[in-house]
Amino acid sequence: MPKTDESMLSELFELIASIENAEDCRLLFDDLCTVNEIEQMAQRVRAAKLLIDGKTYNQVIEETDISSATLSRVSRCVRHGKGYSRFLQ
Repeated sequence: MPKTDESMLSELFELIASIENAEDCRLLFDDLCTVNEIEQMAQRVRAAKLLIDGKTYNQVIEETDISSATLSRVSRCVRHGKGYSRFLQ
C-alpha cells in the first residue's frame, strides 16, 4: 500500500476542521468511512471518556465491548497522547 503523502493528510485534517456542526460531521463521516470504522472510533472515544472518569479496564470492556488490545492503545493515548486529553477533559 502506498504511503499517504503529507498534502493528502493536510487536506483531510483541513476538511475535518472545517465542519461546523454534528450533523455535517455525520454526513461527511458517512461518506468517508464504513459503518464499522465509525463504530470503532465511537467505541474508542467512549473508552477514553470512561478511563478519564476513572473506570477500570474491566468496567470499560464491559460497557464498550472493546478489545483489550485496543483498550490498551486508547489508555496509552489518554496518558501520553495529545488529542483525548485536549478534547475530552
